[in-house]
Amino acid sequence: MSNLHASSIYAYLENTLAALAVTRAAGDPQVPARLAIAYSGGLDSSVLLHAAASYAIAHGVKLLAFHIHHGISPNADQWQAHCAETCARLGVEFHAQTIALHDSDKNGVEEAARIGRYAALGALCRQHQIPLLLTAHHLDDQAETVLLQLLRGSGAAGLSGMDSWNTAPTLLGDATLLMVRPLLKVSRAAMEEYAAAQQLAYVDDESNHDPRYARNALRQQVMPVLAQYFPGFQERFSRSAGHMQTTQKLLVSLAAQDMALCADGACLDMDRLRQLNSERIDNLLRYWFGLHHLRMPSSAWLSEMRQQLLEAKADAQLCVTHPDCHIRRHRNRVFLTPRDDTDRSEIEPQDFRWSGETEIAFPAFGGIMHFEPAEQGVAAEWLREQALQIQYRAGGEKLKLAFNRPTKALKYHYQAFDVPPWERERLPLVRSGKQIVFASGVGFDCHVLAVEPGSHISLRWESNILPLSQDIRFDA
Repeated sequence: MSNLHASSIYAYLENTLAALAVTRAAGDPQVPARLAIAYSGGLDSSVLLHAAASYAIAHGVKLLAFHIHHGISPNADQWQAHCAETCARLGVEFHAQTIALHDSDKNGVEEAARIGRYAALGALCRQHQIPLLLTAHHLDDQAETVLLQLLRGSGAAGLSGMDSWNTAPTLLGDATLLMVRPLLKVSRAAMEEYAAAQQLAYVDDESNHDPRYARNALRQQVMPVLAQYFPGFQERFSRSAGHMQTTQKLLVSLAAQDMALCADGACLDMDRLRQLNSERIDNLLRYWFGLHHLRMPSSAWLSEMRQQLLEAKADAQLCVTHPDCHIRRHRNRVFLTPRDDTDRSEIEPQDFRWSGETEIAFPAFGGIMHFEPAEQGVAAEWLREQALQIQYRAGGEKLKLAFNRPTKALKYHYQAFDVPPWERERLPLVRSGKQIVFASGVGFDCHVLAVEPGSHISLRWESNILPLSQDIRFDA
Protein backbone atom coordinates (compact mmCIF):
# COMPACT_ATOMS: atom_id res chain seq x y z
CA MET A 1 0.00 0.00 0.00
CA SER A 2 1.58 3.28 -1.06
CA ASN A 3 1.37 6.54 0.83
CA LEU A 4 -0.51 7.90 -2.20
CA HIS A 5 -3.40 5.50 -1.57
CA ALA A 6 -3.44 6.29 2.13
CA SER A 7 -3.47 10.00 1.50
CA SER A 8 -6.20 9.56 -1.13
CA ILE A 9 -8.58 7.95 1.35
CA TYR A 10 -7.91 10.72 3.85
CA ALA A 11 -8.38 13.29 1.07
CA TYR A 12 -11.80 11.86 0.18
CA LEU A 13 -12.85 12.27 3.80
CA GLU A 14 -11.47 15.79 4.09
CA ASN A 15 -12.84 16.97 0.74
CA THR A 16 -16.32 15.57 1.39
CA LEU A 17 -16.57 17.29 4.75
CA ALA A 18 -15.23 20.54 3.29
CA ALA A 19 -17.76 20.45 0.44
CA LEU A 20 -20.55 19.69 2.89
CA ALA A 21 -19.53 22.58 5.14
CA VAL A 22 -19.66 24.99 2.19
CA THR A 23 -23.09 23.68 1.19
CA ARG A 24 -24.48 23.98 4.72
CA ALA A 25 -23.06 27.40 5.55
CA ALA A 26 -22.00 29.37 2.50
CA GLY A 27 -19.61 32.16 3.46
CA ASP A 28 -18.64 30.46 6.72
CA PRO A 29 -17.58 26.92 5.82
CA GLN A 30 -16.95 25.39 9.22
CA VAL A 31 -16.99 21.69 10.04
CA PRO A 32 -19.03 21.00 13.22
CA ALA A 33 -17.01 20.68 16.41
CA ARG A 34 -18.41 17.17 17.04
CA LEU A 35 -18.63 14.26 14.60
CA ALA A 36 -19.55 10.61 15.03
CA ILE A 37 -19.02 7.50 12.96
CA ALA A 38 -21.09 4.33 12.80
CA TYR A 39 -18.48 1.79 13.87
CA SER A 40 -19.23 -1.93 13.56
CA GLY A 41 -15.63 -3.06 13.84
CA GLY A 42 -15.59 -4.49 10.30
CA LEU A 43 -13.13 -3.60 7.55
CA ASP A 44 -15.00 -0.61 6.14
CA SER A 45 -15.78 1.19 9.39
CA SER A 46 -12.28 0.42 10.75
CA VAL A 47 -10.73 2.22 7.79
CA LEU A 48 -13.10 5.14 8.27
CA LEU A 49 -12.38 5.28 12.00
CA HIS A 50 -8.63 5.38 11.41
CA ALA A 51 -8.88 8.14 8.79
CA ALA A 52 -11.44 10.10 10.82
CA ALA A 53 -9.27 9.94 13.94
CA SER A 54 -6.43 11.58 11.98
CA TYR A 55 -8.86 14.15 10.60
CA ALA A 56 -10.18 14.97 14.08
CA ILE A 57 -6.67 15.61 15.39
CA ALA A 58 -5.72 17.76 12.38
CA HIS A 59 -8.90 19.88 12.56
CA GLY A 60 -9.48 20.03 16.30
CA VAL A 61 -12.74 18.11 16.06
CA LYS A 62 -14.24 15.87 18.75
CA LEU A 63 -14.80 12.39 17.29
CA LEU A 64 -17.16 9.79 18.74
CA ALA A 65 -17.73 6.21 17.60
CA PHE A 66 -21.16 4.57 17.97
CA HIS A 67 -21.38 0.78 18.01
CA ILE A 68 -24.69 -1.09 17.78
CA HIS A 69 -24.86 -4.50 19.45
CA HIS A 70 -27.58 -6.51 17.67
CA GLY A 71 -27.12 -9.63 19.77
CA ILE A 72 -27.54 -11.83 16.68
CA SER A 73 -24.05 -13.28 16.47
CA PRO A 74 -22.49 -15.29 19.31
CA ASN A 75 -19.39 -13.15 18.71
CA ALA A 76 -21.18 -9.82 19.27
CA ASP A 77 -19.75 -9.29 22.76
CA GLN A 78 -16.21 -9.86 21.48
CA TRP A 79 -16.79 -7.40 18.62
CA GLN A 80 -17.97 -4.73 21.04
CA ALA A 81 -14.92 -5.28 23.26
CA HIS A 82 -12.63 -5.03 20.22
CA CYS A 83 -14.28 -1.77 19.13
CA ALA A 84 -13.94 -0.28 22.61
CA GLU A 85 -10.24 -1.20 22.77
CA THR A 86 -9.53 0.20 19.30
CA CYS A 87 -11.23 3.50 20.12
CA ALA A 88 -9.34 3.77 23.41
CA ARG A 89 -6.06 3.29 21.54
CA LEU A 90 -6.97 6.00 19.01
CA GLY A 91 -8.32 8.40 21.63
CA VAL A 92 -11.86 8.27 20.20
CA GLU A 93 -14.84 8.45 22.57
CA PHE A 94 -16.77 5.16 22.31
CA HIS A 95 -20.45 4.45 22.97
CA ALA A 96 -22.28 1.16 22.45
CA GLN A 97 -25.99 0.51 22.33
CA THR A 98 -27.64 -2.92 22.57
CA ILE A 99 -30.86 -3.32 20.62
CA ALA A 100 -33.55 -5.96 20.23
CA LEU A 101 -34.90 -6.73 16.77
CA HIS A 102 -38.56 -5.96 16.09
CA ASP A 103 -40.81 -7.29 13.31
CA SER A 104 -38.11 -9.69 12.09
CA ASP A 105 -40.83 -12.19 11.15
CA LYS A 106 -42.44 -9.59 8.89
CA ASN A 107 -39.39 -7.72 7.55
CA GLY A 108 -36.70 -10.39 7.82
CA VAL A 109 -33.69 -10.35 10.12
CA GLU A 110 -31.54 -8.26 7.73
CA GLU A 111 -34.11 -5.47 7.38
CA ALA A 112 -35.10 -5.56 11.05
CA ALA A 113 -31.42 -5.22 12.04
CA ARG A 114 -30.99 -2.32 9.61
CA ILE A 115 -34.03 -0.46 10.93
CA GLY A 116 -33.03 -1.03 14.55
CA ARG A 117 -29.41 -0.04 13.90
CA TYR A 118 -30.23 3.29 12.28
CA ALA A 119 -32.85 4.15 14.91
CA ALA A 120 -30.27 3.52 17.64
CA LEU A 121 -27.62 5.55 15.79
CA GLY A 122 -30.05 8.45 15.47
CA ALA A 123 -30.85 8.28 19.18
CA LEU A 124 -27.14 8.30 20.08
CA CYS A 125 -26.56 11.32 17.84
CA ARG A 126 -29.34 13.24 19.57
CA GLN A 127 -28.09 12.18 23.00
CA HIS A 128 -24.57 13.43 22.26
CA GLN A 129 -25.58 16.45 20.13
CA ILE A 130 -24.01 15.13 16.93
CA PRO A 131 -25.08 16.90 13.69
CA LEU A 132 -23.16 14.64 11.25
CA LEU A 133 -22.99 10.85 11.30
CA LEU A 134 -20.26 9.34 9.10
CA THR A 135 -20.82 5.91 7.57
CA ALA A 136 -18.30 3.75 5.70
CA HIS A 137 -20.29 3.04 2.53
CA HIS A 138 -17.93 2.74 -0.42
CA LEU A 139 -17.87 2.31 -4.20
CA ASP A 140 -18.72 -1.41 -4.16
CA ASP A 141 -21.63 -0.75 -1.81
CA GLN A 142 -22.92 1.82 -4.30
CA ALA A 143 -22.68 -0.68 -7.16
CA GLU A 144 -24.50 -3.31 -5.10
CA THR A 145 -27.22 -0.81 -4.22
CA VAL A 146 -27.78 0.19 -7.83
CA LEU A 147 -27.93 -3.45 -8.95
CA LEU A 148 -30.35 -4.38 -6.17
CA GLN A 149 -32.62 -1.47 -7.07
CA LEU A 150 -32.48 -2.45 -10.74
CA LEU A 151 -33.51 -6.00 -9.84
CA ARG A 152 -36.42 -4.58 -7.83
CA GLY A 153 -37.63 -2.58 -10.84
CA SER A 154 -36.94 0.80 -9.21
CA GLY A 155 -37.24 4.12 -11.02
CA ALA A 156 -34.85 7.06 -11.11
CA ALA A 157 -35.00 7.64 -7.34
CA GLY A 158 -33.95 4.07 -6.52
CA LEU A 159 -31.34 3.87 -9.26
CA SER A 160 -29.77 7.08 -7.94
CA GLY A 161 -28.11 4.94 -5.30
CA MET A 162 -26.66 6.62 -2.23
CA ASP A 163 -25.82 10.32 -1.95
CA SER A 164 -22.59 11.62 -0.46
CA TRP A 165 -24.82 13.04 2.26
CA ASN A 166 -28.51 13.23 3.01
CA THR A 167 -31.05 13.27 5.79
CA ALA A 168 -32.95 10.09 6.61
CA PRO A 169 -35.64 11.08 9.13
CA THR A 170 -37.63 7.86 8.79
CA LEU A 171 -34.51 5.84 9.65
CA LEU A 172 -32.69 8.12 12.08
CA GLY A 173 -35.74 9.76 13.62
CA ASP A 174 -34.39 13.26 12.98
CA ALA A 175 -34.92 15.53 9.98
CA THR A 176 -31.84 17.67 10.77
CA LEU A 177 -29.24 14.94 11.30
CA LEU A 178 -27.08 14.37 8.23
CA MET A 179 -25.71 10.98 7.27
CA VAL A 180 -22.41 11.48 5.42
CA ARG A 181 -20.64 8.90 3.23
CA PRO A 182 -17.16 10.34 2.63
CA LEU A 183 -15.70 7.15 1.10
CA LEU A 184 -18.39 6.56 -1.52
CA LYS A 185 -15.80 6.84 -4.35
CA VAL A 186 -13.33 4.47 -2.66
CA SER A 187 -13.28 0.82 -3.77
CA ARG A 188 -13.34 -2.14 -1.41
CA ALA A 189 -9.93 -3.16 -2.76
CA ALA A 190 -8.50 0.21 -1.76
CA MET A 191 -10.02 -0.19 1.70
CA GLU A 192 -8.34 -3.60 2.04
CA GLU A 193 -4.98 -2.15 0.96
CA TYR A 194 -5.35 0.71 3.45
CA ALA A 195 -6.14 -1.69 6.30
CA ALA A 196 -3.14 -3.88 5.42
CA ALA A 197 -0.75 -0.93 5.17
CA GLN A 198 -1.91 0.53 8.47
CA GLN A 199 -2.01 -2.91 10.10
CA LEU A 200 -5.62 -2.39 11.17
CA ALA A 201 -7.27 -5.21 13.09
CA TYR A 202 -10.96 -5.67 12.31
CA VAL A 203 -13.72 -8.20 12.90
CA ASP A 204 -15.30 -10.45 10.29
CA ASP A 205 -19.08 -10.76 10.65
CA GLU A 206 -19.99 -14.31 9.61
CA SER A 207 -23.41 -13.11 8.45
CA ASN A 208 -21.66 -11.25 5.60
CA HIS A 209 -20.93 -14.66 4.05
CA ASP A 210 -24.51 -15.95 4.24
CA PRO A 211 -25.87 -16.08 0.66
CA ARG A 212 -29.45 -16.14 1.94
CA TYR A 213 -29.18 -12.35 2.20
CA ALA A 214 -29.64 -10.69 -1.19
CA ARG A 215 -26.72 -8.29 -0.87
CA ASN A 216 -24.36 -11.11 0.13
CA ALA A 217 -25.49 -13.20 -2.83
CA LEU A 218 -24.67 -10.33 -5.18
CA ARG A 219 -21.35 -9.66 -3.47
CA GLN A 220 -20.15 -13.26 -3.51
CA GLN A 221 -21.67 -14.75 -6.64
CA VAL A 222 -22.67 -12.00 -9.07
CA MET A 223 -20.17 -9.19 -8.60
CA PRO A 224 -17.09 -11.40 -9.13
CA VAL A 225 -18.50 -12.53 -12.48
CA LEU A 226 -19.21 -8.93 -13.47
CA ALA A 227 -15.67 -7.98 -12.48
CA GLN A 228 -14.30 -10.80 -14.62
CA TYR A 229 -16.15 -9.78 -17.79
CA PHE A 230 -16.60 -6.05 -17.12
CA PRO A 231 -13.55 -4.81 -15.18
CA GLY A 232 -14.22 -1.50 -13.41
CA PHE A 233 -17.99 -1.95 -13.59
CA GLN A 234 -18.32 -0.38 -10.12
CA GLU A 235 -17.16 3.00 -11.40
CA ARG A 236 -19.59 2.78 -14.32
CA PHE A 237 -22.46 1.85 -12.01
CA SER A 238 -21.53 4.81 -9.85
CA ARG A 239 -21.51 7.05 -12.93
CA SER A 240 -24.96 5.77 -13.91
CA ALA A 241 -26.17 6.48 -10.39
CA GLY A 242 -24.92 10.04 -10.85
CA HIS A 243 -26.92 10.35 -14.07
CA MET A 244 -30.00 9.05 -12.24
CA GLN A 245 -29.44 11.57 -9.46
CA THR A 246 -29.49 14.34 -12.07
CA THR A 247 -32.65 12.85 -13.59
CA GLN A 248 -34.29 12.65 -10.19
CA LYS A 249 -33.43 16.27 -9.44
CA LEU A 250 -35.12 17.30 -12.69
CA LEU A 251 -38.20 15.24 -11.80
CA VAL A 252 -38.31 16.86 -8.35
CA SER A 253 -37.94 20.31 -9.92
CA LEU A 254 -40.82 19.56 -12.31
CA ALA A 255 -42.94 18.21 -9.44
CA ALA A 256 -42.29 21.37 -7.42
CA GLN A 257 -43.49 23.48 -10.34
CA ASP A 258 -46.60 21.31 -10.73
CA MET A 259 -47.20 21.53 -6.99
CA ALA A 260 -47.16 25.32 -7.19
CA LEU A 261 -49.76 25.05 -9.96
CA CYS A 262 -52.02 22.48 -8.28
CA ALA A 263 -51.73 23.41 -4.62
CA ASP A 264 -54.71 24.66 -2.66
CA GLY A 265 -53.19 25.32 0.75
CA ALA A 266 -52.02 21.91 1.97
CA CYS A 267 -54.27 20.10 -0.54
CA LEU A 268 -54.32 19.54 -4.28
CA ASP A 269 -56.94 21.11 -6.54
CA MET A 270 -58.55 18.53 -8.81
CA ASP A 271 -59.26 20.90 -11.72
CA ARG A 272 -55.62 21.96 -11.83
CA LEU A 273 -54.47 18.36 -11.41
CA ARG A 274 -56.49 17.37 -14.47
CA GLN A 275 -54.42 19.78 -16.58
CA LEU A 276 -51.42 17.43 -16.21
CA ASN A 277 -50.85 14.20 -18.09
CA SER A 278 -50.77 10.91 -16.19
CA GLU A 279 -46.96 10.77 -15.92
CA ARG A 280 -46.77 14.23 -14.38
CA ILE A 281 -49.63 13.47 -11.99
CA ASP A 282 -47.81 10.35 -10.78
CA ASN A 283 -44.57 12.30 -10.45
CA LEU A 284 -46.39 14.98 -8.44
CA LEU A 285 -48.04 12.43 -6.16
CA ARG A 286 -44.70 10.74 -5.47
CA TYR A 287 -43.22 14.14 -4.64
CA TRP A 288 -46.16 14.86 -2.30
CA PHE A 289 -45.71 11.54 -0.53
CA GLY A 290 -41.99 12.19 -0.20
CA LEU A 291 -42.57 15.54 1.46
CA HIS A 292 -44.49 13.72 4.18
CA HIS A 293 -41.95 10.87 4.46
CA LEU A 294 -44.55 8.31 3.38
CA ARG A 295 -43.54 5.00 1.90
CA MET A 296 -43.41 5.17 -1.88
CA PRO A 297 -46.16 3.06 -3.51
CA SER A 298 -45.73 0.84 -6.52
CA SER A 299 -46.45 2.18 -10.00
CA ALA A 300 -49.53 -0.05 -10.29
CA TRP A 301 -50.94 1.19 -6.98
CA LEU A 302 -50.26 4.81 -7.94
CA SER A 303 -51.93 4.37 -11.31
CA GLU A 304 -55.03 2.85 -9.69
CA MET A 305 -55.22 5.68 -7.16
CA ARG A 306 -54.88 8.30 -9.89
CA GLN A 307 -57.75 6.75 -11.83
CA GLN A 308 -59.97 6.73 -8.75
CA LEU A 309 -59.18 10.38 -8.00
CA LEU A 310 -59.92 11.47 -11.55
CA GLU A 311 -62.92 9.27 -12.35
CA ALA A 312 -64.95 9.13 -9.11
CA LYS A 313 -68.21 11.08 -9.09
CA ALA A 314 -68.03 14.62 -7.76
CA ASP A 315 -70.06 13.78 -4.63
CA ALA A 316 -68.29 10.48 -3.92
CA GLN A 317 -66.68 10.13 -0.47
CA LEU A 318 -63.46 8.76 -1.94
CA CYS A 319 -60.89 7.23 0.43
CA VAL A 320 -57.85 5.33 -0.83
CA THR A 321 -55.89 3.51 1.86
CA HIS A 322 -52.10 3.75 1.92
CA PRO A 323 -50.04 1.86 4.55
CA ASP A 324 -49.16 5.19 6.20
CA CYS A 325 -52.21 7.37 5.52
CA HIS A 326 -55.52 7.87 3.71
CA ILE A 327 -55.86 9.78 0.44
CA ARG A 328 -59.27 11.47 0.32
CA ARG A 329 -61.19 13.73 -2.05
CA HIS A 330 -63.57 16.41 -0.81
CA ARG A 331 -65.07 19.36 -2.65
CA ASN A 332 -62.69 19.03 -5.57
CA ARG A 333 -59.61 18.85 -3.35
CA VAL A 334 -57.28 15.96 -2.50
CA PHE A 335 -56.21 15.48 1.12
CA LEU A 336 -53.59 13.35 2.85
CA THR A 337 -54.97 12.31 6.23
CA PRO A 338 -53.62 10.09 9.02
CA ARG A 339 -54.67 6.47 9.31
CA ASP A 340 -57.49 6.36 11.86
CA ASP A 341 -59.32 3.07 12.26
CA THR A 342 -61.01 3.83 15.59
CA ASP A 343 -64.60 2.56 15.94
CA ARG A 344 -66.21 5.55 17.65
CA SER A 345 -69.59 3.88 17.95
CA GLU A 346 -68.14 1.91 20.87
CA ILE A 347 -67.00 5.00 22.81
CA GLU A 348 -69.52 5.83 25.54
CA PRO A 349 -70.40 9.39 26.61
CA GLN A 350 -68.30 10.70 29.51
CA ASP A 351 -69.64 12.87 32.35
CA PHE A 352 -67.48 15.71 33.64
CA ARG A 353 -67.59 19.07 35.39
CA TRP A 354 -65.59 22.20 34.72
CA SER A 355 -63.89 23.64 37.81
CA GLY A 356 -61.95 26.47 36.23
CA GLU A 357 -59.28 24.42 34.43
CA THR A 358 -57.72 25.86 31.29
CA GLU A 359 -57.96 22.43 29.67
CA ILE A 360 -59.29 18.93 30.27
CA ALA A 361 -57.88 15.90 28.46
CA PHE A 362 -60.28 13.25 27.17
CA PRO A 363 -58.03 10.33 26.08
CA ALA A 364 -60.98 8.17 25.00
CA PHE A 365 -62.01 10.92 22.57
CA GLY A 366 -58.47 11.53 21.35
CA GLY A 367 -58.04 15.14 22.34
CA ILE A 368 -58.14 18.06 24.77
CA MET A 369 -60.93 20.54 25.45
CA HIS A 370 -59.58 24.03 26.08
CA PHE A 371 -61.47 26.58 28.20
CA GLU A 372 -60.35 30.10 27.28
CA PRO A 373 -61.46 33.58 28.46
CA ALA A 374 -63.36 35.35 25.69
CA GLU A 375 -65.49 38.40 24.99
CA GLN A 376 -68.27 36.15 23.76
CA GLY A 377 -69.03 32.72 25.16
CA VAL A 378 -70.84 31.07 28.03
CA ALA A 379 -70.88 32.60 31.51
CA ALA A 380 -68.09 31.11 33.61
CA GLU A 381 -70.34 30.75 36.70
CA TRP A 382 -73.07 29.07 34.68
CA LEU A 383 -70.57 26.62 33.18
CA ARG A 384 -69.25 25.68 36.65
CA GLU A 385 -72.74 24.69 37.75
CA GLN A 386 -73.47 22.37 34.84
CA ALA A 387 -73.27 18.59 34.85
CA LEU A 388 -71.60 18.24 31.46
CA GLN A 389 -71.15 15.33 29.13
CA ILE A 390 -68.83 14.81 26.15
CA GLN A 391 -69.93 12.42 23.43
CA TYR A 392 -69.78 11.69 19.75
CA ARG A 393 -72.70 12.35 17.41
CA ALA A 394 -75.46 9.79 17.37
CA GLY A 395 -77.27 11.33 14.39
CA GLY A 396 -80.06 13.89 14.08
CA GLU A 397 -78.47 16.54 16.33
CA LYS A 398 -79.43 20.14 15.64
CA LEU A 399 -77.88 23.47 16.61
CA LYS A 400 -78.99 27.08 16.55
CA LEU A 401 -76.01 29.40 16.18
CA ALA A 402 -77.88 32.72 16.51
CA PHE A 403 -81.38 33.81 17.53
CA ASN A 404 -81.93 35.44 14.14
CA ARG A 405 -80.96 32.25 12.30
CA PRO A 406 -82.92 29.01 12.01
CA THR A 407 -82.08 25.81 13.83
CA LYS A 408 -80.14 23.54 11.48
CA ALA A 409 -78.88 19.98 11.56
CA LEU A 410 -75.24 19.59 12.52
CA LYS A 411 -74.59 18.10 9.11
CA TYR A 412 -75.65 21.42 7.55
CA HIS A 413 -73.33 23.39 9.83
CA TYR A 414 -70.39 21.10 9.05
CA GLN A 415 -71.01 21.61 5.35
CA ALA A 416 -71.28 25.37 5.82
CA PHE A 417 -67.99 25.44 7.75
CA ASP A 418 -66.35 23.18 5.13
CA VAL A 419 -65.55 20.45 7.67
CA PRO A 420 -64.65 17.30 5.70
CA PRO A 421 -66.73 14.18 6.50
CA TRP A 422 -63.81 12.24 8.01
CA GLU A 423 -63.11 15.08 10.47
CA ARG A 424 -66.77 15.29 11.53
CA GLU A 425 -66.55 11.74 12.86
CA ARG A 426 -63.78 12.79 15.29
CA LEU A 427 -65.43 15.98 16.58
CA PRO A 428 -67.20 15.53 19.93
CA LEU A 429 -70.19 17.40 21.34
CA VAL A 430 -70.57 18.86 24.84
CA ARG A 431 -74.05 18.58 26.38
CA SER A 432 -75.76 19.78 29.50
CA GLY A 433 -78.68 17.42 29.87
CA LYS A 434 -80.49 17.36 26.52
CA GLN A 435 -79.08 20.74 25.50
CA ILE A 436 -76.11 20.80 23.13
CA VAL A 437 -73.73 23.37 24.60
CA PHE A 438 -70.92 23.17 22.09
CA ALA A 439 -70.22 21.34 18.83
CA SER A 440 -66.52 21.06 17.98
CA GLY A 441 -65.76 22.56 14.61
CA VAL A 442 -68.94 24.66 14.68
CA GLY A 443 -69.47 26.54 17.95
CA PHE A 444 -71.98 27.18 20.76
CA ASP A 445 -75.73 26.90 20.61
CA CYS A 446 -77.03 30.46 21.00
CA HIS A 447 -79.32 29.43 23.89
CA VAL A 448 -76.35 28.95 26.22
CA LEU A 449 -74.41 32.08 25.25
CA ALA A 450 -74.10 34.74 27.94
CA VAL A 451 -75.94 37.99 27.25
CA GLU A 452 -74.89 39.85 30.39
CA PRO A 453 -71.43 41.37 30.95
CA GLY A 454 -69.09 39.27 33.04
CA SER A 455 -66.55 36.49 32.83
CA HIS A 456 -67.09 34.49 29.65
CA ILE A 457 -65.53 31.24 28.52
CA SER A 458 -65.02 29.90 25.00
CA LEU A 459 -64.40 26.23 24.24
CA ARG A 460 -61.91 24.87 21.72
CA TRP A 461 -61.30 21.23 20.84
CA GLU A 462 -57.74 20.09 20.06
CA SER A 463 -57.47 16.67 18.46
CA ASN A 464 -54.47 14.45 19.10
CA ILE A 465 -54.79 13.17 15.53
CA LEU A 466 -52.84 15.82 13.65
CA PRO A 467 -53.32 16.27 9.91
CA LEU A 468 -50.32 15.18 7.87
CA SER A 469 -50.42 18.43 5.94
CA GLN A 470 -50.69 20.92 8.77
CA ASP A 471 -47.08 22.15 8.58
CA ILE A 472 -46.59 21.90 4.80
CA ARG A 473 -48.25 24.47 2.58
CA PHE A 474 -47.51 25.24 -1.04
CA ASP A 475 -49.37 28.48 -1.75
CA ALA A 476 -47.27 30.79 0.43
